[in-house]
Amino acid sequence: MDCDAFYASVEKRDDPSLADKPVIIGGGRRGVVSTACYVARIRGVRSAMPMFQALRLCPDAVIIKPRMSVYAEVSKQIRAIMDELTPVVEPLSLDEAFLDLTGTERLHGAPPAVMLARLVRRMKDELGLTGSIGLSHNKFLAKVASDLDKPRGFSVIGKAGTQAFLHDKPVSLIWGVGAVTQDALEKAGIRTFTDLLRWDREELSARFGSMGDRLWHLARGQDRRRVSGNEPVKSISNETTFFEDTADPDLLDGHLWRMAEKVADRAKAKGIAGRVVTLKLKRADHRIISRRVSLRDPTQLADTLYRQARALFDQVQDTGPYRLLGCGLSHLCDAEEADKSGDLLDPQAEQRTGAERATDTIRERYGTDAIVKGRALR
Repeated sequence: MDCDAFYASVEKRDDPSLADKPVIIGGGRRGVVSTACYVARIRGVRSAMPMFQALRLCPDAVIIKPRMSVYAEVSKQIRAIMDELTPVVEPLSLDEAFLDLTGTERLHGAPPAVMLARLVRRMKDELGLTGSIGLSHNKFLAKVASDLDKPRGFSVIGKAGTQAFLHDKPVSLIWGVGAVTQDALEKAGIRTFTDLLRWDREELSARFGSMGDRLWHLARGQDRRRVSGNEPVKSISNETTFFEDTADPDLLDGHLWRMAEKVADRAKAKGIAGRVVTLKLKRADHRIISRRVSLRDPTQLADTLYRQARALFDQVQDTGPYRLLGCGLSHLCDAEEADKSGDLLDPQAEQRTGAERATDTIRERYGTDAIVKGRALR
């Protein structure tokens, strides 16, 4: 189940005056689009698009800063409905999850298709939100099916019809096949699933490594991964791919702060913190640069995350330009262990921590736009 334009849908639900308006969730004019409602998408607005370009395509759009704590709470409400259907729910994000309904027909007295239809009806009736369903015999095909007919889609790919469905589809349909992998496949003459079927398993593995073996199985509609309902969250991250490669230090710094704030908001909403800060950069030539640092104490503060990620960025002996920037927290733990000891080398740290906590309280009460840091406007 994949919610339809989740962040924007929550905002429209909470403010009915936005119902027919194009809504974009994201930062200021120098920021990027986090998500957009379908009205804005019709105009060409897409996630990760620079805000100035989105506003050029859709000048009448209503821009709303993300309210991560609100989205996280709504996500918990959706999860509670899912848990009534099956104990095996594997979240992919706040608005998307796999459900394993194997063996639940006798329990509910109805087949999975009926139960999933009831799921999205309850989401609409009780929470005022819509979602799209992809039903199939494995995770790969269920994910593909969920994207076929959004919004409010319900697509089924049966086992008997799997090969007929896949044969003329582009390999870009595979979750995780990005532009670089797609280019490599095209150079090998592979554009569709039918092209993949012409290759032996050994040939694909020799040319593309472990990805080649995975492609051989997916070309045949095979995916043995189980839906795991007990996997703990291992990391929280945020990244963006720029519409145009950039080496602008002010622009990159602004993005880094907004990402740190988003990661911190998610950590706070989940009541967790992280001991390791990670920075990720992708150059214009697609080479990936990553740096990480372990903290003495776990943190969930945007200020700490930003300062550590910024220090990692300053250590990179490369001036860009970059096509992607990201940062994240890993080695997660309970928030009760976070941000307890101060920094003797930074006497202002305690003051900034108090200011951030006060800011969180004000934003929670009056909205995310109540207080905005100047660097967020870069």
